[in-house]
Amino acid sequence: MQKCERSVIHQNSLTPSHSPPTTRRSFALTNDRCRSYLGPMTIDAAVTTVQLTYPQVYHACHTRHQRKRTTEHALSARDAAILAHCSVESPMPPAKLARHLSIARSTLSEAVKKLTQAGYVRRLAQLDGDGRQSGILLTAKGLHAVRETSVLESARLAAVLAEASASDRAAIALGLSKLAEACRRYAERSSPRVGGSVS
Repeated sequence: MQKCERSVIHQNSLTPSHSPPTTRRSFALTNDRCRSYLGPMTIDAAVTTVQLTYPQVYHACHTRHQRKRTTEHALSARDAAILAHCSVESPMPPAKLARHLSIARSTLSEAVKKLTQAGYVRRLAQLDGDGRQSGILLTAKGLHAVRETSVLESARLAAVLAEASASDRAAIALGLSKLAEACRRYAERSSPRVGGSVS
């Protein structure tokens, strides 16, 4: 991946026009001839950006019909949340998932058992084959269910993303992934420890 650096003038649009701009070094995250640049951002500026942009994304892409508790995929809201926190590539330790969702491990264990039987997830007895704790992986059926039950409609989201360049789509996906990671870390730190083991 090509890394391109340049100096960028940042003018805070929320401050008076006479406020002096600041110069910061920025770098490209893609190798699309340095078209997309990201620079340092304060927490307050990031909060403002997320609060202003997410409603626009939701308005343009949200599913127009009200999803019932049980869908064609036989998923409850809790089941959908569990699937949305899993990955098709990286096994999710059950104890960590329970902390993320702030639910009892026994509750998660029961839900994962049903999701496994339905073919939405699969269990790995080991991670990396070295005997460590088990993990949960999303199956192809599970990924399809996540997309079908998402609050963001797949077709609308695809049409919106088609308006962005390939490099911008990569930056969008990376940014949202980083935000999701931060959400999971926050949830894990702030959630109370609940008892019970996950089998």
